Amino acid sequence: MIVRKKDRVVVLGITGKQGMFWTDKMVGYGTNVVGGINPKRAGQNYNGVPIFASTSEAARNVGADIAVMFIPPPMAREAAVSAAEAGVKTLVVLTEHIPAQDVMAMHAAVAKHGTRIIGPNTAGLVTPGECFVGIMPAFVPSVFKPGRVGVISRSGSLGTLVCLNLTRAGIGQSAFIGIGGDPMLGTTTRDALQVLDLDAGTDAIVIVGEIGGAMEERAAEYAKQVAKPMVAFIAGAAAPRDKKMGHAGAIVTGNTGGYASKRAALEAAGVVVVDTPSQIAAAVTAGLGLRRPDRHAQRAHIGGRD
Repeated sequence: MIVRKKDRVVVLGITGKQGMFWTDKMVGYGTNVVGGINPKRAGQNYNGVPIFASTSEAARNVGADIAVMFIPPPMAREAAVSAAEAGVKTLVVLTEHIPAQDVMAMHAAVAKHGTRIIGPNTAGLVTPGECFVGIMPAFVPSVFKPGRVGVISRSGSLGTLVCLNLTRAGIGQSAFIGIGGDPMLGTTTRDALQVLDLDAGTDAIVIVGEIGGAMEERAAEYAKQVAKPMVAFIAGAAAPRDKKMGHAGAIVTGNTGGYASKRAALEAAGVVVVDTPSQIAAAVTAGLGLRRPDRHAQRAHIGGRD
């Protein structure tokens, strides 16, 4: 889930306007883009990147650890299923507004073939100073800076703001994981939290959540065993009950999925929850200055890793 420079990346839809633009940015930043997919342009290349007729052909010829999709919603299902069948291990689905039945088919396919979906409707993955996959401004030094704080976000724009604030405070990031804003995500907040918890290059973790669903509450259950300092911001504190807000899954029903329940669950797990994104950097700095021996002891007792 943390993208590395050695990972071989294939761009699905490489010759579209967005595909070309972000391929250039990814290659320029150091991402190992080894191929692109467009059946009508197979045998050609884009700025030195070979174009193949299918993901399976690319996997056979140049390898494919990660595939990133610049694919319109009507064609997303076929592209995702083909990537899973080709053996791609991580599929970054940037596409939003994919029909629900197609998203369900995508999840069924990746489960069968052992592929992890990041998204749908994600902004992607960033390892500052090394590489990125997606549409995040990793190449802007005022936004991303190499460091040891991992950031998880459902929102690409809020995630960008948080990384900007951290960088301005002199705090670099080990990884940015944009899990996406679709109601049916392939990677949850809990999944990403576990990855950053076990990452030796991450000393603290920031969670950017929002109302709707129960991902933050489920992440809070795992957070109880995390020794690293954690800071969270939950967007949507003022949203009215039973009204859809923001991302497609952001709807609060009854006593679940609301701001209060998410905040309470995270705080009960030892996560510092701030009121605004501007407070995150100070909270991270404070957290890194504290020792939490009780949590380290707990992790040791259950056989966990730092």
